[in-house]
Amino acid sequence: MLAAAVALPAFSQSQMSRNGGERGNGSSHSTSDNHKETTVYKPGSAWTLSNPLGTHEESTIDTLLYNYQRQFVPAMNSDAWATTGSFAAEGINMIYFDRPQPSAFLFEDALQYWLPTFAKEKFYNVYIPMTLLSYNFGGNRDNHTDRLKGIFAGNVNKKIGIGANIDYLYTKGAYNSQAAKNLIYGFQGYYNGDHYEMQAFLNHYNSQNQENGGITDDLYIEDPAVLQGGVDKIEPKSIPTRLNGAQNRLVGAEFYMSHAYKIGFWRDDTQEGDTVERRTLVPVTKFIYAFDYKYNHHTFKNTRADEETAFWQNTYFNPSATLDNTHYWSFSNTVGISMIEGFQKWAQFGLSAYATYEFDHFRQGVLAGSSDAGNVTEGEETAALTPLPEGFEMLSDKKRNRLWIGGRLERMKGTHIRYFANAKFGLMGDAAGDLDVDGAIETRFKLGKDTVKISADGFFRNQTPSYLLRYYFSNHFVWNNDFGKIRSFRVGGKLHIPWTRTDLRAGVENVQNCVYFDQNSMPQQYGGSVQIFSAAIDQKLKFGIWNWNNTVTYQVSSNQDVIPLPALSIYSNMFLGFTAFRVLHMQLGVDCDYYTRYRGYAYQPATMSFHVQGDNPVEVGNFAVANAYVTAKLYKVRFFVLWSHVNQGLFGRNYFSMPHYPIDPRQLRFGLSIDFAN
Repeated sequence: MLAAAVALPAFSQSQMSRNGGERGNGSSHSTSDNHKETTVYKPGSAWTLSNPLGTHEESTIDTLLYNYQRQFVPAMNSDAWATTGSFAAEGINMIYFDRPQPSAFLFEDALQYWLPTFAKEKFYNVYIPMTLLSYNFGGNRDNHTDRLKGIFAGNVNKKIGIGANIDYLYTKGAYNSQAAKNLIYGFQGYYNGDHYEMQAFLNHYNSQNQENGGITDDLYIEDPAVLQGGVDKIEPKSIPTRLNGAQNRLVGAEFYMSHAYKIGFWRDDTQEGDTVERRTLVPVTKFIYAFDYKYNHHTFKNTRADEETAFWQNTYFNPSATLDNTHYWSFSNTVGISMIEGFQKWAQFGLSAYATYEFDHFRQGVLAGSSDAGNVTEGEETAALTPLPEGFEMLSDKKRNRLWIGGRLERMKGTHIRYFANAKFGLMGDAAGDLDVDGAIETRFKLGKDTVKISADGFFRNQTPSYLLRYYFSNHFVWNNDFGKIRSFRVGGKLHIPWTRTDLRAGVENVQNCVYFDQNSMPQQYGGSVQIFSAAIDQKLKFGIWNWNNTVTYQVSSNQDVIPLPALSIYSNMFLGFTAFRVLHMQLGVDCDYYTRYRGYAYQPATMSFHVQGDNPVEVGNFAVANAYVTAKLYKVRFFVLWSHVNQGLFGRNYFSMPHYPIDPRQLRFGLSIDFAN
């Protein structure tokens, strides 16, 4: 049957095996009391891809029980998460070193946690077909939330695998004008032959988010009696919001495929006593071609004329309604050659070189005003508009050609030391002069019966800011920026001590010419340098069935006006973990997020951007979000019962993760996941 066909690097922190040992790359046969032969399957494997050559990186198949319920609490998308509140809503990770790289299409960044991306795409190597189906739900008729997710993977034979996935997220939101929905689907497949390899995927998403601009007065949460003549309770849907006719829609797709042809020599693996000759191809050189196509479309719409001037400072084209459109598509072609590590004893490392050509296209548009727009006359409409900046030229279309060359040096099969280093140089277009270098090294050594791991990693980047940060126009925002390149340098390290169940991390980054959104929601470049230091400890404690897992992160930003960060973030999870009736694995516990007060980001719905505050900033933080839960796993079925934000109002009412955006109130939620053995 199917044998493992992929070589996976060692730097991933995930595990190869699925919980419970359900699927496999091989089989073993045993005979029962009634002499019927049965087959026992071992765990399968999963991997993601690295850009641009499509090399494999170890990943997991999502069947673990631990923290299964946490995925249904938006405020806990990370240990410090700033969000507009509802499920599937916009958010930004306040653990700085965990933030992903900004995308070329800036509107994606706010929803990146929910969207399919190249880095998240998984391929599966499973012995028998796999279908993972989950359904999460909670709330009542007014604030109902659902998530239906399905993953299918199977192997046609030992060389060919296919898969598909679907993810539907929907919520009415806890507060007014906060509904959101997102339909995601995708397909993937691969062929792993002796000489030829191919892998490809197609993903598509369609996300719609109502925007309420935040509540009109924070006292509705902190002290509603002040606003209601002594009445201390208020229904969340009764709280007025600043916007009631605004909506963002984001549509995107990505198609990727890579092809590789390996040349090498055949090795005789015939064992003594075998009657059939066995030969294995030892690859020496691999020739690679990769193609990546992306498409995005963003629409921002506001239908309430009375809210246009009240919420936005500037209106350039239409004072009665807003309909902004931004389109983006790109394709890239990469050709590369790789000398494969380990084909001979002296070949202790792999070496690759490649060239990437990219063509992309941006198109922008906005609904202009007209004399019959609402009840506004032509003269009144013109007088209400903000003049365009002097010298601003309307460029609805922008096409770019860019070229990079790069290389990779790696040793991923070493017993004690493993490392990799990547370098990428821009040669043409506005990528000319860009530089992206990153790498990591890891050493492992035995200490007693355990293996200690020490690793270090870092990068240096000299990159041109994305096109939409430099040029953009819409009904409420117009800019044309001549930004210089952003230079950033980071170095960090990790230590894993298995016998104490401790992980330590520390790092420092220096960013020069940082581009950020200022208090007016406009992109600005800070000409100086900002330093960020971060240190974290992940400590797990266990005594019998009692478990207490804690992650503490300390951060310092040298300029909170440019990169605001909470100084201390804590995630704590205390639970009882045990097995009932020999087959029912259970966890009963309470988990909690907490971070210190800081000058939180504000959110701008028209550009889906997070910006710093100006004078008299509103601080957020210094509150805990606690959840009581029961999770269980019975064979291939997982389920949870969750009482989210169970401590609402017990230790203060300042539960805002961003100014004027309270997080979801207390709610009972449920989840079910089934791993079907096809």
